[in-house]
Amino acid sequence: MKHNILRKLNILLLISLVGFCLTACGGDNSGGDSVVGQGTLSTSLTDSSTDEYQAVYVTIARVDVHHDGSDTWETVANPDKTYNLLELVNGVRETLGITPLAAGHYTQMRLIIGETAEEQGLNIFDMRHPYANYIISPDDTSHELKVPSGTNTGLKIVNGFDINENETTELILDFDAMRSVVQAGSSGKYLLKPTIKVLDTANYSLISGTVLDADAPLVGTALVTAQVTDPGNPEVEEQVVIKAGTLADENDQYTLFLEPGNYNLVAVQADYLPECAAVTLQTDSSTTIDFILMTATTAPGTISGTVEISGSTSDEQYVTIDFRQEVTCENALDATMITIKSINIANSGSYTVELPEGEYQVVASTYDEVTQSFEDVVVEAGTTTSLDITF
Repeated sequence: MKHNILRKLNILLLISLVGFCLTACGGDNSGGDSVVGQGTLSTSLTDSSTDEYQAVYVTIARVDVHHDGSDTWETVANPDKTYNLLELVNGVRETLGITPLAAGHYTQMRLIIGETAEEQGLNIFDMRHPYANYIISPDDTSHELKVPSGTNTGLKIVNGFDINENETTELILDFDAMRSVVQAGSSGKYLLKPTIKVLDTANYSLISGTVLDADAPLVGTALVTAQVTDPGNPEVEEQVVIKAGTLADENDQYTLFLEPGNYNLVAVQADYLPECAAVTLQTDSSTTIDFILMTATTAPGTISGTVEISGSTSDEQYVTIDFRQEVTCENALDATMITIKSINIANSGSYTVELPEGEYQVVASTYDEVTQSFEDVVVEAGTTTSLDITF
């Protein structure tokens, strides 16, 4: 009888010890004081491209994230590497970091732009990087990109995301080179004003295709942009918005990641007429749109002028100029406005843009000023149209 009692006591003691261990060691996560599980965050870099430069180099030192309810930032990537954004197109992504994170909701990210170029890296001319951040212009000249806001506090990206236990969340940082590079003003500087959006691969769709010449191999590289048109928007600068862009590769193929929705897909290339196709993307879908470009029958014309923001003394404030044209896109019933070209010009700067012959709407916008819209601006073959923009 004593042996049976002792045996029962030992079993009860063992059960108590196991229960204590489960609670203390995190075996039961149902309580409020239990240890939070972990998931994984994968971050990578891609680019919404531009055809204005031969290369756009940006050095990324690290990426931080901010947990909901926390007072601190947590580093999730330390690439400390100089990237040519124009090589990160057509679905090409460069991994920044893969790291375990506590499960939960994260409210924002922070991108730290580096001040020193990658020591081992070489640029497109097989030369060491002259600056941490710079562009190479069509005439082979390198221009340093100044970061007006400084590089110490980093660029905060307010884009919430969730980390689920035992799952991997994949986020793509889409660095928009078209919007991020500002051409020189009176100071002669080029500015880097990073414009970045965060893409969650679980919510995005893929669109791809080719851009070809109707009669011969395509001369040059086509720029393909996905645009959203909202003619009823009271803000004229928001009536046509470029959501993403890429350069076709050496095989004339392009790829874009996009949110589900309605888009006008626009293909442009120097010496060709622009082409447009309306498309509706479903969630987690793959769509193919091919373009055939027609050679322009006349030489391009030019719009040029100066930009002045009279209420600002800073050459770091800039103006975005969109050159729009009304076309009828394939798969669409009615004519719509699309952006043929978009540039950023610093205060007191000048610009020169080549465009196919035709009529354009020119929309100029800047911070804290009333947007200006110039209607029926005529571009004639081989001539220059002057258009100064003053706020």
